[in-house]
Amino acid sequence: MSERLIDQPNLDAALVLGSIPNPILVLGKQGVIAYVNPAAEQFFDSGSAMLCRQNIRDIVPFGSPILQLVGQVQRDRHTVSEYDVDLGSPRLGERLVDVQVSPVPELPDHVILRLDERSMAAKIDRQLTHRGAARSVTGMAAVLAHEVKNPLSGIRGAAQLLEGSVSPADRELTRLICDETDRICALVDGMEVFSDKRPIERGPVNIHQVLEHVRKVAQAGFGKNIRFIERYDPSLPPVFGNRDQLIQVFLNLVKNAVEAIGGDPGGELTLTTAYRHGVRLAVRGSRDRIHLPLEVTVQDNGPGVSEDIRPYLFDPFVTTKSYGSGLGLALVAKIIGDHGGVIECDSRPRRTVFSARLPVHNPATEESGGLA
Repeated sequence: MSERLIDQPNLDAALVLGSIPNPILVLGKQGVIAYVNPAAEQFFDSGSAMLCRQNIRDIVPFGSPILQLVGQVQRDRHTVSEYDVDLGSPRLGERLVDVQVSPVPELPDHVILRLDERSMAAKIDRQLTHRGAARSVTGMAAVLAHEVKNPLSGIRGAAQLLEGSVSPADRELTRLICDETDRICALVDGMEVFSDKRPIERGPVNIHQVLEHVRKVAQAGFGKNIRFIERYDPSLPPVFGNRDQLIQVFLNLVKNAVEAIGGDPGGELTLTTAYRHGVRLAVRGSRDRIHLPLEVTVQDNGPGVSEDIRPYLFDPFVTTKSYGSGLGLALVAKIIGDHGGVIECDSRPRRTVFSARLPVHNPATEESGGLA
């Protein structure tokens, strides 16, 4: 921080900030830079002595949303985040970053600006990939429904006719044909949901009622041996969504979590809701930004998702289950995408978290058919 701050007990805080690998800047009144950590020096390719003589306006592009975020935090004293912010310049080159601005409780006029080059932009790219994969399945489903199910019905009918005129040993083969055609038809039926292009009917949905329904269904059946932990924000506003589809999403996520835990007697599944102030996502190809403040997470203490499939987790036909179709998470990604939201997975041993970000219900938005 500034020399005045470093001479005081905040020296420990400055040392902590200096050890953080992300660029950190502390800004004072009117955006004057009071402190930068070594990572920020490297990021801006300039020393602390030079940077601390400047204003944040001097080192970010003209009209950067960072300026608005800093002013908002200085005024409201709430942490805000924005993803996919372009800090590119002729000197720095292309730089897409995540930005988090937080108030400094001890210093009313100061804020901490954190940049993350690991970038939510990569996450948004994966979201677009998930949606693109879902669109691929949409076309495939339409073809399969017409070109595959009809011949399968003929094959199954022929096998049933043969069943009455063959030996008991051969009857096992006709039964196998019928069972396999039924299995393929069930798979095609599961894919047909991707071909439904109708806009979903949305309105105000109490997400806690959705999660409570999901928990009761799980505890009455496949999750009866799992300890459920609920960490809800009771003040959460309604989600702008479709109740039945949201139940489908979180029932799928909870079922996956229970299956990942397996027979572990210490299995725990945590459902969390939270309101994330200031979270905005960029819409590629436009200057619009979607506000997705509602966060719902499903966390389990299972072994975690294998690192080799983690980047493809929401793609169709990707599964670790010997009996799974690999369409469950692809459908989850499609439904969340249809709601204008995003979903991500963060996994390591004993802690896998699926996080869905969703829009708030806004009556004015509902009337106009837009996003919240």
